Amino acid sequence: MQIRVQVTLVEGDQEEVHELGEFERGALSFETLGLTLEEGKTLLGRLQAVLIEEQVSRQLENVRPCPECGVQRRVKGHHHVLLHTVYGDVPVNSPRWWRCACATQSGTFSPLSSLMPEHTTPELLFLQTKWASMVSYGATVNLLEDVLPMGKTLNAETVRKHVHRVAQRAEEALGEEKTFFVDGCQQEWDALPMPNGPLTVGIEGGFVRAKGKGWFEVIAGKSILAFGRDQLEDQPSSKTFAFVTTHDQKPGRRLFEVLRSQGLQQNQTVTFMSDGGDNVRNLQLYLSPNAEHVLDWFHVTMRLTVLGQMAKGLPKDIEALKDVPERLERAKHHLWHGHVGQGCQELGDLETDLSSVLDRSRAELVCLRKMEKYVVEMIGYIGNNKAYMVNYGERYRAGERISTGFVESTVNQVISKRFVKKQSMNWTPRGAYLLLQIRTRVLNNELEDLFRQWYPAFRTAV
Repeated sequence: MQIRVQVTLVEGDQEEVHELGEFERGALSFETLGLTLEEGKTLLGRLQAVLIEEQVSRQLENVRPCPECGVQRRVKGHHHVLLHTVYGDVPVNSPRWWRCACATQSGTFSPLSSLMPEHTTPELLFLQTKWASMVSYGATVNLLEDVLPMGKTLNAETVRKHVHRVAQRAEEALGEEKTFFVDGCQQEWDALPMPNGPLTVGIEGGFVRAKGKGWFEVIAGKSILAFGRDQLEDQPSSKTFAFVTTHDQKPGRRLFEVLRSQGLQQNQTVTFMSDGGDNVRNLQLYLSPNAEHVLDWFHVTMRLTVLGQMAKGLPKDIEALKDVPERLERAKHHLWHGHVGQGCQELGDLETDLSSVLDRSRAELVCLRKMEKYVVEMIGYIGNNKAYMVNYGERYRAGERISTGFVESTVNQVISKRFVKKQSMNWTPRGAYLLLQIRTRVLNNELEDLFRQWYPAFRTAV
């Protein structure tokens, strides 16, 4: 069987036929049933070339007459532009015209420069950016080449540059950083309509391998909206965010815009939960007048657990230290019920007893010194975050969150899966920062909307 594929361009009563290709089929076999992937890629590539050539040709015919006097503008010369599309690279004939004598400006211009400001179509740029946020740049190239008739110019470095360009363009639209994002007064807040359900924001840190040596910190988080008043689904909506602490100049603005995209109002309850580190503790301040700040219980109990393990190695013959496990348990009990002062007092008494017995043998001295150091650090940790320690038992019984466990999975989803686990690539802070902005937009299903802002006809309904 001989199969010939054609495309017919129709304009009024005129038709123009273009041959796209022909191929043969013999006896039916499962392997050759229908089009093969290579045949489909070839046909799509040729169809793309025909369609683009015809579209550009007609556009040039329409805009060649001077809009003022109607005279056909003279051609100075031609050159070819290689347009990168999802169905292959297409050379486009780009003329250069002389401006008409009636024009206010003289010289020449390219009529296609406004139509094609870039040499990569939005559709291809979108696919490169989206896939590169999920797999490595090299794997992105391989995937695109597997399913689409990609040009030979596509490589990992090109994809990386495109990702950075898209991320940088999105970053330029981000508003200015502010110290205080609360607007209005209590009277204005009381006049606002009923807000959506409470927002819970969890913030956690992770680390990415730096180019050369060492690691640098990335802050990731998730904002969960309990319910929307006009939302039909019962499933709470959530959004992720991430940034590199040493590179991002607008962390507060970034978090505020995430909350605002979820409908944040000044009369809406927002609960911020973090591990109590200085960088994340300061990030959550002054974003909402109805904010509640809670120290993550997991990080409190984790530190107490470490102290409990160390207590097992203390000398057994020291009377003052025989009840250390029980004292740590009492401190934990006080902190669980929000009695921060009593919890600190219990730890302070323990630190005093440790200091008083530091005249033992050298082997025991090392153990005691280490225990004392960790107790002092624990007291300092609680002291720095005492304003954010609540009655965890009461919250737990009421079914409210007391831990950022949901953020731990976010750190794994945003950072580890793309930047750490099974990835041998090292990162610069800027490279990781820009890719993080794309990755979070993909996870939030916002990348397509971003492209539609830039290219209004992008992926419109057919």
